Amino acid sequence: MLTLKELCGGLPLDPLPELQPRDPNVPHAPIRVQELTHEEEKLAVQNALRYFPARFHELLAQEFAIELRTYGHIYMYRFRPDIDMRAYPITDYPAKCTSAAAIMHMIMNNLDPKVAQFPHELVTYGGNGQVFSNWAQFWLTMHYLSEMSETQTLVMYSGHPMGLFPSLTTSPRLVITNGMMIPNYSSREMYDKLFSLGVTMYGQMTAGSYCYIGPQGIVHGTTLTILNAARKNLKTNDLAGKVFVSAGLGGMSGAQAKAAVICGCVGVVAEVSEDALLKRYNQGWVMELVNDLDNLVALLKNARRRKKPLSIGYHGNIVDVWERLVMEYEATGEVLVDLGSDQTSCHNPFQGGYYPVQISYQEAREMMHQDPVNFKVLVQESLCRQVAAINKLSAGGMYFFDYGNAFLLEASRAGADVGRKDGLHGTTFKYPSYVQDIMGDIFSLGFGPFRWVCTSADPEDLKKTDALALSVIEQLSKNSIPCSVKQQYDDNAKWIKEAGEHNMVVGSQARILYSDQEGRISVALAFNKAVSEGYLKGPVVISRDHHDVSGTDSLYRETSNIYDGSAFCADMSVQNVLGDSFRGATWVALHNGGGVGWGEVMNGGFGLVLDGSEEAKTRAENMLAWDVSNGVSRRCWAGNQNAKETIQRTMMTEPRLRVTLPHGIEDDSLLERALNPCF
Repeated sequence: MLTLKELCGGLPLDPLPELQPRDPNVPHAPIRVQELTHEEEKLAVQNALRYFPARFHELLAQEFAIELRTYGHIYMYRFRPDIDMRAYPITDYPAKCTSAAAIMHMIMNNLDPKVAQFPHELVTYGGNGQVFSNWAQFWLTMHYLSEMSETQTLVMYSGHPMGLFPSLTTSPRLVITNGMMIPNYSSREMYDKLFSLGVTMYGQMTAGSYCYIGPQGIVHGTTLTILNAARKNLKTNDLAGKVFVSAGLGGMSGAQAKAAVICGCVGVVAEVSEDALLKRYNQGWVMELVNDLDNLVALLKNARRRKKPLSIGYHGNIVDVWERLVMEYEATGEVLVDLGSDQTSCHNPFQGGYYPVQISYQEAREMMHQDPVNFKVLVQESLCRQVAAINKLSAGGMYFFDYGNAFLLEASRAGADVGRKDGLHGTTFKYPSYVQDIMGDIFSLGFGPFRWVCTSADPEDLKKTDALALSVIEQLSKNSIPCSVKQQYDDNAKWIKEAGEHNMVVGSQARILYSDQEGRISVALAFNKAVSEGYLKGPVVISRDHHDVSGTDSLYRETSNIYDGSAFCADMSVQNVLGDSFRGATWVALHNGGGVGWGEVMNGGFGLVLDGSEEAKTRAENMLAWDVSNGVSRRCWAGNQNAKETIQRTMMTEPRLRVTLPHGIEDDSLLERALNPCF
């Protein structure tokens, strides 16, 4: 098995590693549909050979051609490293600067088999969220990071390490772009072709930016979503005996079962992959497994009656679950589900993101590449059946929301009755996006998924950071603040208090906490001080999900509650990355695609290493302030009252901040009178 020093030594060429067959004991990405012409196939192999000296081309050309035609992409399985892939303590990495070692720690966490959905295909989550496009890119990136100094920046083009370039000590050490396209060519069909050619990739959000922290990253967001959905639509804070039904336990969707239990309700989550289901069960995130609908309904009814938190993983198709719940409703008049959603990877519905109910899981995996035309027909028929069942239960009183995975978008394209309307503010449906209806106002208060990683890899450091963060949040909650802000602080204080009990950590020693600008800065400074004083054993990397106040422009999700016509615009996310880069981020990333799919969203993120220095303190203060205020300002200008009040309070505490505020129209008839003199 390799050492970290050997892993950072560059591409292993003398000798070449032995050719490895695909390991049947590891979950693998679905075979991709590859529709390249003969000339394009030649180009794909030629592109892959660029990484290797000519003396290896005769051998590798045939090998790569077979991979391309067999799997739809050249992953370079021969070069998958023989190492225990995980986030090692930062001091173990052979790096010349702390920032580089921290980035290595984050990369290896994203590829940890306990964390990654399809680790051998370099997919972290979402079915196609790549860390790299092939294993040669991984080797070269680790080598460059081991050699990088504090006056160099590593530049990444859609997984490809373009190289180390001279820069300033104040510059980011790493700049990532994933999937950047000339706008008219950002189509799903073009993506499929270019990924097969090896010239672009889909980085999802935190897969390609090296900031994924396992499904914990979405547990907290899902918890807050369920809690606030209940407050708004069920008019209660007590979810005992309430039932939440959804689909997906593979990548980020694996959080749903755990979140339901934390909220105190009964969670029923369907999953077609037995591997994914058992993974969550063995992690303790799913409490009961069932593969029979009669048993599922009996378990659900019993837990509902006893009002005990329970997570049930159903091994089967979610459409069967919804249709069985409809049968119960029609037979008894009782709707057994209170809240419903879906977290299948519908941004990629025809290549493993959604499995149709008409055929088995294994049949679907074969059909999607052997007969893609008819597979698409089955997927769309299945979506229509799913929506029909959801509609009946919703009419009976269930509250259903779209979780930003393009479920309603793809269902509408399939012809399902989702009340699609295309207009000035983009496309809307009869069921709201969870941002639009539940979380949008929370974003406008400046609260979003702030997170940190203890690079010492020591669980004790994580416990200490939990305590530090809790102390900060509880103190902020005592200040004179609006009730809406206090509720968010209190929800998050409860989360941190209980986080250790819920067995959240998968992979790196990480935590997520929804916080606003003041909270993020205060927590970061407390961590930096703790590193400086030796209270923590190593630096802390702070980051966030791209799904945040400022990080993402997506009219189907993060900016679905923008109503000034700018929901189609991506200035906010691009400005955010640019601003973070020169205000102190250790690395930045800008992505096309993420969550709702390629061409449907622009998003970006950052990583910042807190090493205990005064420079790190200054970087955190400046960068985090921009990282939140940018999005709050945009939401304010779009007319959100929460955002306006938030940015006004922020300007009172920071005299250098001057934001253009909108003036609302006082007379609603003014516009009609101006445009229609006969009004």
